[in-house]
Amino acid sequence: MKVIYTLVCVLFIGITSITAQELALVRDNGSFGYINKSGEFVIKPQYDKADSFSGKYAAVMKDKKWGVINNSGEWVLQPEFDRIKPYNSGYFLVLQNKEWRYINAKGETLNTPATDKYYDFDNGVAIIRNGDKVGLIDTSGKAILEPKYTEIKSFNNGYAKYRDGDNWGLLNAKGEVFVPADYNEIGDFSKNGLWARKDDSFGVINNGKFTPISNVEKIWNFTNDSPLTYARSDKKMGFINGKGEWIIQPTYDKARAFNAGLAPVNLGKEWGYINEKGEKVIDFKYRDAEIFSDNGIAPVKEKKLWGFINKSGKLVIPMEYDISIGMFGFLQKGADKGFVNGLARVKKKKEWGFINEEGEVVGKWFQNAETFVDTSK
Repeated sequence: MKVIYTLVCVLFIGITSITAQELALVRDNGSFGYINKSGEFVIKPQYDKADSFSGKYAAVMKDKKWGVINNSGEWVLQPEFDRIKPYNSGYFLVLQNKEWRYINAKGETLNTPATDKYYDFDNGVAIIRNGDKVGLIDTSGKAILEPKYTEIKSFNNGYAKYRDGDNWGLLNAKGEVFVPADYNEIGDFSKNGLWARKDDSFGVINNGKFTPISNVEKIWNFTNDSPLTYARSDKKMGFINGKGEWIIQPTYDKARAFNAGLAPVNLGKEWGYINEKGEKVIDFKYRDAEIFSDNGIAPVKEKKLWGFINKSGKLVIPMEYDISIGMFGFLQKGADKGFVNGLARVKKKKEWGFINEEGEVVGKWFQNAETFVDTSK
């Protein structure tokens, strides 16, 4: 019996530790701090400015200088920098005495080739620039791709868009060409599909071959959550698969992505939800609607405020919130506007906070709040 009790305690402590490692940046009484998913301060508000955690580190400002803390609030890098970009791939990009450089958590500087501009590390690589051309370095500081392209974008699912002259393709994290720059536009990589535009034709790329789709005006990115994405033809929205086939004909005025088997679509001034067969599942009666979270709950709007429904269309959390913009003014992705790992970030009467799936407020309301981040990485 004692062995079982000990095991239960160990499991409980382990689960608690994992939960405690998810922290959210909040502003309270003018200062910034971090709370856990119980709404308790793990790091009390004490900073003039702060960023959300990026992995196990966060950049914070104290006395007009930036430093880095860990998820216990201990200083990892003392506040002596003019700016610090988020931790990525083992390095921070820091500004000190009007010069940018890469340093690790020990404060050691990474030696890199000369570059006209510094970029954040992303997916184990960072961009280097020589005049009007860009290339890539790895985390050893060595160039794995000498500057030769016009532009390289951020990595998504292991691949980055790159521009060679006027055309776009995809690179992998080794700097190798995955899709040649043969396209006027190209989408973000997803295992479910990849769209592109060649001259006046939109279509999809399969096994290196471009298949145009007739009368398509625009295609949105595939995600890893559904085999379908939305596309527009003759000013109407429908859904295609990764082969470029219309699975749901373009009959809607607006649409958003599928998740948890349902997608929000719009007719006139009203939004409802359909399944991946194109069947109406939830009536068209909302002023706005966002995608379902993995827990089967979605934000919907009536008049000026938002509530949450389940997959049967039942209102499970009343219409009394706003959900849209964070403290730094950036629009969230659709998936971040609803529930993420059991909590939704919402605004009520000019204050931000978190509610659970029962609609209960977790902790208290704050001047601002950002989404939770796993700080164990």
